[in-house]
Amino acid sequence: MPTPTYIPLQTITLGSAASSVTFASIPATYRDLVLVMNYGASNATNSGKAFVNGDTTAANYKSVRMRGNGSSATSNANGESIRWEIQATSGLVTTLQFMDYSATDKHKTVLVRANAASAGTEASASRWASNSAITSIAVNFLGTDLTTGSTLSLYGIAS
Repeated sequence: MPTPTYIPLQTITLGSAASSVTFASIPATYRDLVLVMNYGASNATNSGKAFVNGDTTAANYKSVRMRGNGSSATSNANGESIRWEIQATSGLVTTLQFMDYSATDKHKTVLVRANAASAGTEASASRWASNSAITSIAVNFLGTDLTTGSTLSLYGIAS
């Protein structure tokens, strides 16, 4: 039997609404991390941000984003966090892939894909300017709460 590539590390299913979730004590035994979020939001005016290792220093994050909804498209640069924004309240799916998260000789790259069938899709590439291994990921939502039953799952990707 083949070895599974995605190794489940932790799943959090919200028993009540919350505006933030943190994954802590992430082991340094995998090549990449993938965070998959299936969620609802209390209102459509929302955006999400991720911070690693408790670092909220805006200068340590750079991102390039693009998004579209079938009738228009936009793009921008951001320098404050790993960020996404989808204007919907249900059916939200966002995936963050942290490449070489345990390496201590390079900055970390993060790819984000966010979508909701009713609102469109977004993709971004982000950089965290640190050579430290990622040991925690905090996900914060601004202007909304994740609804009860939202699920966030963190996976380690085997080398």
